Amino acid sequence: MTEDPLPEKARVERLIRIGQPPRDRGEMLRKLVWILPWLVFLGAPVQDLLADHHTTAATTAGWVGLLSFTGTYLAVVFRTMGRPYSGWLVGAMVAVLWVLAVALALSLGDSWLGLFVYVSVTCGVTLPLRAAYWTIPLTTAAMMLAGWFVDDLDDAWGLFLIVLLVGYSMTGVRQLVRTTVELRKARATVAQLAANEERLRLARDLHDLLGHSLSLITLKSELAGRMLPDHPDKAAQQVADIEQVSRQALVDVREAVTGYRRPRLAGELAGAQVALTAAGVIADLPAEPDLTAVSKDSESALAWALREAITNVVRHSGAQRCVVELVRRQTLDGPMLELSVEDNGSGGSGKGPGNGLTGLTERLEKAGGSLEATRLKHGFRLVARVPADAPADLTDVGSPA
Repeated sequence: MTEDPLPEKARVERLIRIGQPPRDRGEMLRKLVWILPWLVFLGAPVQDLLADHHTTAATTAGWVGLLSFTGTYLAVVFRTMGRPYSGWLVGAMVAVLWVLAVALALSLGDSWLGLFVYVSVTCGVTLPLRAAYWTIPLTTAAMMLAGWFVDDLDDAWGLFLIVLLVGYSMTGVRQLVRTTVELRKARATVAQLAANEERLRLARDLHDLLGHSLSLITLKSELAGRMLPDHPDKAAQQVADIEQVSRQALVDVREAVTGYRRPRLAGELAGAQVALTAAGVIADLPAEPDLTAVSKDSESALAWALREAITNVVRHSGAQRCVVELVRRQTLDGPMLELSVEDNGSGGSGKGPGNGLTGLTERLEKAGGSLEATRLKHGFRLVARVPADAPADLTDVGSPA
């Protein structure tokens, strides 16, 4: 599998962001596509104008009114999806739509009653919820009155539920979008807080590890300086103690940093679920892994293998499905924990293993395991194995006396 020149981040950036302004012209057009289907209710007014049922002046006025209505509707609704107008301007534009719908329906007939659907949608999308809750039924009542005035209550009753329910449904969609935006912000905040907590934990660990050691080194350095002129033997002993404390502090820091950087298999499984779902890949992953008697080095090696495999599936394979299995097997070399990652994608274009797989093979061999990467007829399989029992010096608590 070779490196994909198009990073996964770029693929995510192609998605339409709900509740956020468009970032470019392409995204603006894609968002506009979600608005255009609603224009189906303009078919009746357009047909009415093209049928030449009115005088030339009335037809001209009808076209001007229809274009003004449609432009105002698209402007206010589309801007609400990005950078909304100020409150008073939104109210003024809704009032313009309301007046145009009433005037056109009363003057040109029942074919124009469908305009009240757009007025209801605009009320539900743009106005504050309290205002939307009373303007939507008011718009519905205005449509019914207009239908009664033009002597066509049948068409008005046919649109009654549409005008009423579509407005309230837009308030629900609006609150859903708002919740989505808030959840996105909350998730970013939680991630930031988690990162800060990890930094604080590492800072506390380093402080606890180095605080005593550095204080002892400072004290012994001062003692060695005082003893050096008259008691060189005692000063040499203090220097030897300083060397020993420094070496132990270095070992402690390395162990702390190693533990901080060591991935956990359970965490990588959760991350794999998120990554595959975000990439549109159907994920079949095991439940909480049983890591009884598995050493930290073996678990870490498997976690790195899973991370590398999922990265390759998401970035390079073009797969629609990925199956991850974690099983224990008894082999000639003893019990082994086997991780299998199989996808149905096409894989990369490279003929040999990439740097990621080469490094992963070395990491697994260092932990006493092995790696197999097999290109299938329809997909790719990666199998990583590590010893499933901890080293003897960690498991044996002693021998009988």
